[in-house]
This record gives sequence, structure tokens and C-alpha cells, in this order.
Amino acid sequence: MSTTPDSPSSWLRRPAPRPAAPTTVVCLPPAGGNAGFFQPWARLLPPELELLAVQYPGRQDRLLEEPLVEMAALADAVTAELVRTPLLAGRELVLFGHSLGASVGWEVTRRLERTSGPRPRRLLVSGRPGPRAQQPIDAYRLGEEEFVDELRRMGGTSDELLDDPEMRELLLPAVRADYQVVGTYAPDLDARVSCPVDAFTGDADPDVTPETAAAWEHATHGPFTLSVLPGDHFFPWSQTERMVAALAVSAPTARTP
Repeated sequence: MSTTPDSPSSWLRRPAPRPAAPTTVVCLPPAGGNAGFFQPWARLLPPELELLAVQYPGRQDRLLEEPLVEMAALADAVTAELVRTPLLAGRELVLFGHSLGASVGWEVTRRLERTSGPRPRRLLVSGRPGPRAQQPIDAYRLGEEEFVDELRRMGGTSDELLDDPEMRELLLPAVRADYQVVGTYAPDLDARVSCPVDAFTGDADPDVTPETAAAWEHATHGPFTLSVLPGDHFFPWSQTERMVAALAVSAPTARTP
């Protein structure tokens, strides 16, 4: 793809360019999600923070690309993009991931901490149990109607889209691939990142309880916090102001010369 200021690469979207910002927040979407999920956040962050959103293959402007179905391949690709992009040169780095994106963010953080590239100084994860509390799921193996029922149960995808056969044909391959990434993922239960981890969950999330979200404490050697906010699995988008405020905590230390 040709690059533009708001799409500097096939993997990254830059909805509100801030060339002078000393800190970059890289956001990783949930299963079936896309970079556009984070566009409203970009303009609400303080000027010291610039948001980059990851665009997985197989959706929106990458619709014709084959979606990835293995966590290692996805995390490796995102890591490689963050290492090579000039947008992170000389900047502090913070990662945020929701659901699938939380696990991708943790794996990317692990990889970046082993490279000479940018090292995240903070990782925020939401809507996902910690690695030691994750259970294998095989929803990606379901037939189409059963899979659609699972998407309805989780919320986040409108019934209007799920009821439209043409939209299903466009949407479901990438969503199913993302579910396969989650369903076949076997995290290293002994691995830990070095940076602080802040975990978030919704008090009405059908699959992530405060107890399972608290298991992220065992995934870091750094400080850990847990916040329980009102909402279901997609609470970050009904709690935009609170999530942006959590990300904005990164701004003060970014001013250090």
C-alpha cells in the first residue's frame, strides 16, 4: 500500500499525527476489530501522547490480505513493524491491547524487551484473563450460525451486520482467524515482562472476571494494578473518558528531557 500521514505503513494507522509528542501509545484491537476502533481516542489524548493503531491483515483496507491465524506470527509481525518504524525513534513507548490485543501486546512487549529496539515502559491490557487464567477455546471451529451466535453473545458486532449475508461474507473470515489465534494460543506461563502492567475488566464481562484479570500480576516483574469498570466485554468504548485518562497517565513522565 502507498503510505500517507495517517497510514504510515500497512500495519499502522496514525489518526491524529503529533510529530512533537515525546510518547507514543500503540493500540492493538480485539478479535474482529480494526484500527478505526481507536480513532476517537487519538484526539482526546493530551498533546504529549500520539496514538498509533495496529491494523491486522484481512480487514478494512487490508481486506484482500490473508489474516494470520497464529499468535507467534502475529506478534512477530507487529514487533518487526514497531522496530523498523521511524515514528518511534527517540520516543517513549506504551502499549494498550484489548481482548486478543491484550495477549498480542504482552507477546510484543516480551519480544521488544529482547531486542535493541524500543522498549515499552508500560503495558495496559483489558478484556482478557492473565496468561495463567486463560482457557483454550474452540469457537473458531463452529459452523457459521453457531459462530455468529457466539459473536452475538459477546456483543461488539451489530445485529444488522451479522444479519446481512454479504457483510458476513466480508467480516467472518477475519473474525474467525482472530478467534483461531486466541483458541490455539498457549502462553508461556513462566514468562514475565519487565515493565508495569495495568489490567482492566468490565464488571459485566461474561468471560473475564476480576479474579481472572488479576492473573496479569503474574505476567510482569514490574508493578501491577487492576481496575474494574462498568460495562460488558467492550467496556473500553463505553468508558472512553476513563480509558483515555488511564493512558494519559503516561504523559507526565514523557516530559522528562
